[in-house]
Amino acid sequence: MEPTTVHADLELDLRGLHCPMPLLKTKQALSKMVSGQVIRVYATDPGSVRDFTSFAHISGHVLLASEEQQGLYIYTLQHK
Repeated sequence: MEPTTVHADLELDLRGLHCPMPLLKTKQALSKMVSGQVIRVYATDPGSVRDFTSFAHISGHVLLASEEQQGLYIYTLQHK
């Protein structure tokens, strides 16, 4: 997925948290958002790549972007 310049309604800095916490905290935040809103997540757990890809597929939320910058994983998701 390509980096995006889409405006994020919410940003979560989850650096330093290990699986499954980045995904769990993202799910909690998404549950308080409405359809169409965008969340950007910053994580350092390499396992989050698989987790966020699978979560988007299963949940129906749209993974707009997934990128890695020197060990920092940045995910941009749109609420379904």
